[in-house]
Amino acid sequence: MAHTGGPAHGPGRGRRTGAVVLGSRPSHSVRVTRRAPADSVAAADRTVGWLRVTAAYAWRLILVGIVVYGVFAILGRFQLIAVALFLALVITSVLRPLTDLLSRRLPRSLTVAVCLVGSILLLFSVLALVGDAVAGESAKLADEFRGGIREIQQWLERSPFRLSPHKLSDLQQQIVSYLSSHRTMLLNSAVSGLGRIVELVTGAALAVFSSVFFLHSGERLWRWTRDRLVPRAGREAWDRAGHAAWHTFAGYTRGIIIVAATNAALVGIALFLLRVPLALPLTLLEFFATFVPLIGSPVALAVATVIALAGRGPLTAAAVLLLIVVIGQIEGHVLHPLVMSWAVRLHPLVVAVSVIGGSIVAGVIGAIVAVPFISVVWAVLQALRPAPS
Repeated sequence: MAHTGGPAHGPGRGRRTGAVVLGSRPSHSVRVTRRAPADSVAAADRTVGWLRVTAAYAWRLILVGIVVYGVFAILGRFQLIAVALFLALVITSVLRPLTDLLSRRLPRSLTVAVCLVGSILLLFSVLALVGDAVAGESAKLADEFRGGIREIQQWLERSPFRLSPHKLSDLQQQIVSYLSSHRTMLLNSAVSGLGRIVELVTGAALAVFSSVFFLHSGERLWRWTRDRLVPRAGREAWDRAGHAAWHTFAGYTRGIIIVAATNAALVGIALFLLRVPLALPLTLLEFFATFVPLIGSPVALAVATVIALAGRGPLTAAAVLLLIVVIGQIEGHVLHPLVMSWAVRLHPLVVAVSVIGGSIVAGVIGAIVAVPFISVVWAVLQALRPAPS
């Protein structure tokens, strides 16, 4: 009886136990819920994978665009302070090597004062030299302009333009009448220009004042900011990003000064050889215009072309136009690869888009600031990127 009931009971329990383990609903539902999502995810990957990747990049780009727009909007509200601090960083990047060199023999405070005062005196000397050149050539330039205007009129009356003298005189009358009718507007623009000059002087004073502290104790200011604002866990990354940003900004500033000085020297020599009026002021204009990459130098040389056309005639103007092409080739294929490639690694298309975008947002100042800003951001991202394992 035990033998009969034991086997019957044992297999029965075995069958029931097997039914519970192998055929129960929970086990069946687990297999179904595991297989279906895997199939659906695989199908989604096969059908719209490109869309998911595009969406992932899109929202990140939108977020970056919002942050950049917010930064420029904040800087626009405090434009004077932002420009002054940017100019202070430029002064610091230029004078820092000389300051560090002289501070080995002299006290740091005296070194900063010598470098700043010497650079200011040098700048005022150059401006005084340019002003003296303009004042000395003003009378001669006025006569040459009148003669140049007559030559231009005669040139336009000949082939291929063949404009009648009546149309040219009408154009002159329209210009005179426009200036007479908009005299009030021009006067208001001149008054607002005086206000801009006051803002310029204020910003320059703030820039010099800030550069004193940047040159004297820039490292201490950086460490104080890091210790006060950054958590201890993020200080190493903060230092790494700051070092990359300063290295890129200082390298760009020194490089663009070298490029601008080389362009100005070439343009000045060519203008003096061509005997173009106001050669020295045009050389200085070329120097400062080069700080706007890709655009500034052609614009400055276009101004020189107009002056050469009015003062020396069409042949000299054509020579200056040829100079635009030559300077552009030298700047794009020789100077930038040799001088700027070690500090700024941006594609020319990125540079062009940055300059145009900066000019749209903040005018000439935006065009000047855009390229170093993008270069610094790119350097910081590269410094913070984790090293490949």
